[in-house]
Amino acid sequence: MSFILAPSILNSDFVNLSHEIEMLNSSEADWIHLDIMDGIFVPNITIGQPIVSAIHAIANKPLDVHLMIINPYRFIEDFSKAGAYMLTVHYEACTHLHRTVEQIKSNGMKAGIALNPHTPVNVLEELITEVDLVLNMTVNPGFGGQKFIEASYDKIKRLKELILSKNSKALIEVDGGIDLTHSKRLLESGVDVIVAGTAIFKSKSPAETIKKFKEIY
Repeated sequence: MSFILAPSILNSDFVNLSHEIEMLNSSEADWIHLDIMDGIFVPNITIGQPIVSAIHAIANKPLDVHLMIINPYRFIEDFSKAGAYMLTVHYEACTHLHRTVEQIKSNGMKAGIALNPHTPVNVLEELITEVDLVLNMTVNPGFGGQKFIEASYDKIKRLKELILSKNSKALIEVDGGIDLTHSKRLLESGVDVIVAGTAIFKSKSPAETIKKFKEIY
């Protein structure tokens, strides 16, 4: 089974970020996942458009940008200019979600919608055919290194059923607390894109761990 692996740099060595990106460039990773947090929507602050732009300048993998911010529509054009390939916004952060999805696409990016663990998949019934990806959070967003929420497997299956029932082409992405022990069951549940941060960057050999992820299925 083919799937996309998107290592999250949230737990990488930011002092040596260029080295980390070069490692990802030469690895078997498919995308590079970037978490953008504002300290309001989630209780943490990470990076912004200038860092995304700097990463884009040296990365040879598509940038999978996850906005955990309020009013994300304000920055859509900025992240397009910074080099985002996939731009994902939270359902819980968007009053006019359809308009936001349209704005992402009109700025030349793929559009994703993220769901917090407590948000049911049926809120996407009217939009599932309009998006390229649904990111199902498998921890409460805001920090790396959290414990994977076991109820996520059943939620992913419901999301897959919704996608199939609507004949949608949306990919299912998962992010949060994922390591090698979860991946096979996640893929069997219908996942297309796996985000892993701590499991990769806190391992002895991140490149070798990426290889092990890609060999799972």
